[in-house]
Amino acid sequence: MATQKFDVVVVGTGPGGYVSAIRCAQLGLSVAAVEDDRPGGVCLNWGCIPTKALLRNAEVVHLFARAEEFGIKVSGFQADYAEAVRRSRRVADRMAKGVEFLFRKNKITLVPGRGVLRSATAVEVTGAAGTTTLEGRAVILATGSEPRSIPGVTIDEKRVISSNGAVRNEGRPASLVIIGAGAVGVEFADVYSAYGTTVTLLEALPRIVPIEDEEVSTQLSRIFARRKIEAKTGVKVQSVTASDKGVRVTTDSGTLDAEQVLMAVGRAAKVKDVGLDNLGIQTEKNFVKVSPMMETSVKGVYAIGDMAGAPLLAHKAMAEGVVAAEAIAGKSPRPVDYTNVPSCTYCRPQIASIGLTEAKAKENGRTVTVGKFPFTASGKAVALGDTDGFVKVVADKSTGEILGVHILGPEATEMIHEFAVGRTLEATLEEIIHTIHAHPTLSEAALEATLGALGQAIHL
Repeated sequence: MATQKFDVVVVGTGPGGYVSAIRCAQLGLSVAAVEDDRPGGVCLNWGCIPTKALLRNAEVVHLFARAEEFGIKVSGFQADYAEAVRRSRRVADRMAKGVEFLFRKNKITLVPGRGVLRSATAVEVTGAAGTTTLEGRAVILATGSEPRSIPGVTIDEKRVISSNGAVRNEGRPASLVIIGAGAVGVEFADVYSAYGTTVTLLEALPRIVPIEDEEVSTQLSRIFARRKIEAKTGVKVQSVTASDKGVRVTTDSGTLDAEQVLMAVGRAAKVKDVGLDNLGIQTEKNFVKVSPMMETSVKGVYAIGDMAGAPLLAHKAMAEGVVAAEAIAGKSPRPVDYTNVPSCTYCRPQIASIGLTEAKAKENGRTVTVGKFPFTASGKAVALGDTDGFVKVVADKSTGEILGVHILGPEATEMIHEFAVGRTLEATLEEIIHTIHAHPTLSEAALEATLGALGQAIHL
């Protein structure tokens, strides 16, 4: 068995893994990166990137359907779902090649195969070329996550599909039941409905996108209903029975029949068969326990990304990857601020949030002031013909501290970063309102919502 030596061995090349590998290389460390699929991990190849490509296609289809509003007459246009999927694969392939280029640029050795931790300094890699051992003075585990199902329901990627299967399948079902109305569920509801699929969302909790502010959930439900996407909340799925003809979903409130079911109930961290037990690395609730520097209970072994705990988001994994790399290199990195990680959902309209919801802030004993500005009053949104949604700012009434921001609307996922930076810099409402916002822009809604929290809204 061949042995190769490096300063750092990274297992997994998703957003956390490849970012940590590149940062280690920038800091002068020799790096090996282990990957049993393609560089970029699930996010780039089967998740974040291809789904956003599909959502862009859905947006274009939606615009064609509304063309007459803009004085454009289009008759008989055809929306080819199979080509949308093929386009999404091309986008993902391009990004994967980009990661491969970055590895070459930074002199990172990419080792194909499945990596298993054998000691605090050794990773055994088994691939098509055989088995090799990579030794490093530090190891970063970044194995990511995989789709979950509900008890008793098997994902076969035929009748019962996961998000991974959905981005591969070029066929479009005539009807689809989506179990789970979080970010993944509502994004695929948007895509499939744009192409004519009859979509029903099932959510066990009382509202869709349940981690978001209640007003966001309420308005998105109304928008989806207007687009004939049915959402059933507070329902418990009891069984899913597949046949040659389709799938029957039995809930505590009745049965539904559809051509396919998409399981969107979340993801489970990949912590099995990684070698954690070989070293006695501590876990809790199926996640690896880590220090603020991302080090596990075993010195020299680090864990980042989905396997290190919630939130299971690519950008959080990237931030953790940088912390781990800098800690290994002897720097003193700033730990990740988990209270200031943006949450983004890319359905139409988009959702973005940061910090506390209004309800959570009140539960925490804060006396709050709230400012809310609808996009119907935004000149730029009206000009775009995209006025669904609002910006909502939740702040401490006495200090002006920004506790949380919740955006539903066009380009929400781009707009949220104003408040992310503001919270990092401990900006108050007063500092936001004294920052001039260009006109006409969607970001003016952020200014107006902030003014509203101070009782000074101009355009409302």
